[in-house]
Parts: sequence; structure tokens; C-alpha cells
Amino acid sequence: MSMLDNQKTLKKEYIFEGKGLHTGLNVTMKVAPAPSGHGIRFIREDLGPDASVDALAEYVTTTQRGTTLENGPVRVSTVEHLLSALTGLGVDNAVVTVNAPEAPILDGSALSYVQAIGADGLQEQDAPRTYYKIKETVHYKDAGTGSEITIYPADEFSVDLTVDFNSHVLGVQKIHFDGSTDYAAEIAPCRTFVFFHELEFLFSNNLIKGGDLENAIVIVERPVPHGTLSRMAALFNVAEVGVLPSGYLDNVHLHFPDECGRHKMLDLIGDFTLAGCRIKGRVVADKSGHKINTTVARIVREMIKTEMTNNK
Repeated sequence: MSMLDNQKTLKKEYIFEGKGLHTGLNVTMKVAPAPSGHGIRFIREDLGPDASVDALAEYVTTTQRGTTLENGPVRVSTVEHLLSALTGLGVDNAVVTVNAPEAPILDGSALSYVQAIGADGLQEQDAPRTYYKIKETVHYKDAGTGSEITIYPADEFSVDLTVDFNSHVLGVQKIHFDGSTDYAAEIAPCRTFVFFHELEFLFSNNLIKGGDLENAIVIVERPVPHGTLSRMAALFNVAEVGVLPSGYLDNVHLHFPDECGRHKMLDLIGDFTLAGCRIKGRVVADKSGHKINTTVARIVREMIKTEMTNNK
């Protein structure tokens, strides 16, 4: 463990309201300051004032289409975009109160959080920020998916991320992030994405009940019959949808040509928050997703806990 600058929290409480992506419920989420050493904690106020779960890797349960934290009956899903925003802005300590089992999806990015919190700046606290320096290479590969993450020893945190879905629309997207990257401008606005052929499956399995054409980029990999487009428009309660020559549904316009790759970076930064401490190391991520992100965060979390025990 090495120490440098001080911890930071919010200057005031912020309220965000919107739909949960998977439940479709209307969610109110409050993000408030917390004392130094507190970390980030979620409270399910609909279950009671003590119904809480910490944003730590040991509480991750499912990672299908988002990261879910559970502590006994307390469950909060789709936490990664808020966690990414807090980490990207430099927030170490916060209390997040929600009245539903899911964070609101908003526009599918971290932009709303960054705009609200970033406008006021942060409150510096009187305790040093803790970093965990990677001393030996950490490597994990998911044999089933081919996803792979390696963390090499380094003096600063950086990520080189490759997105490859074998998609002629997306192509191979390579994204770099380090201390000089403007998170608020270059990562935060990048929205979640889904392949068109997955949408019907998700709808039929009662997922993405809160999905609409405002909060996701839809990639159309192969030709779609007009009848299917009409049915999808009806599901989304819009008059019609079309496909752009670039291979994206015409519901949104890309903020960046590689917006999908940047969103994967947004997700990784959020999921790595669950290590419970900022990491100093060079991350190389290939075909990353919530499952491998949170698995590696848990590996690092165990290394941190072991070192803390040994240093007592």
C-alpha cells in the first residue's frame, strides 16, 4: 500500500430519477457525501435504513448485462455506470440510496452523474487516499469466452482495452485510458450497446423492461426484415425505426466512432472500483465484460486484504 493525495467526497447530495433497465421500475437514487475511509455504500431505503451493501467485489453475484451487488436480502443491480462516474471524477467516499433493486439507466452512460457532480467539484478530506500497487503480474483468462485481462506492475493506472465481437459493424476497437485522459469528456458520455438480434431474446426473457431507444446504441449486424423492425418499433413505443448505412439503428447518433469501445472502458473503470482501492498498474483487457472485470477486481481485492492482514 502506498499513500499520496487525499481522499475526496461530494460537496452535497444529488438526486437522479429514471427507469431501471431490466426491471422497468421508476427509481430514485440519491448520492451523498460520506466520511473518509467510508468507501462507497448502497442503501436500499425501500427495505429499511440499515439495508446496505458495500461496493466491493465479494458482494458481486450476477454479471449478466450489468453488475449486481448482494448482501443477504439487499440487492442492487446495474451499479457500474455510477461507480465508473465516481471513480472517474475522483470520488472515494459516497452513500448511494436507492428505492428499488436497480440503479436508473438514464441515457445508458455516466454523463448525467458527471455533469451534476462535476459542476460543483469535490470536497477534499483529511485522510490520505490509499493505492494498491501491483507488484507481480496478475493474469486471468475466461476459457469459455476468450476474454482476458492482465495487470502489469506500473507506477500509474492505465488501461489498454480491445473490443472484438467479430462484428463487421463494430470492427476491432482499441481504447487507451490513463491519467491524462479526460474521463468526463471522452468516456462518461459513451452509452451502452446491444446487438439487434439480442433484443428480441432479451424482451422475451423479461430483461431490459426499461430499455428504450434513448438509452442504448443498437448494432444491426445482418439484414432485418421490415416486419421485424415494425415489431421492434411497437415494443419500444415509437412510430418506426430504421437502419443507418453504418449498421446502427437510427435511434441515436454516435458521440464517437468508437463509442462502444469507450463504453467498455467506462464499464471496466466502474467494475474495477469494486477492488475497494485505487490500483497502480497497467491493465490490458481483451474482450472484457462485467464477468471478467469483477472476477479480476475480486482477485485484486483478495491481494489487498492479504497484504493488510500481513501488515498488521
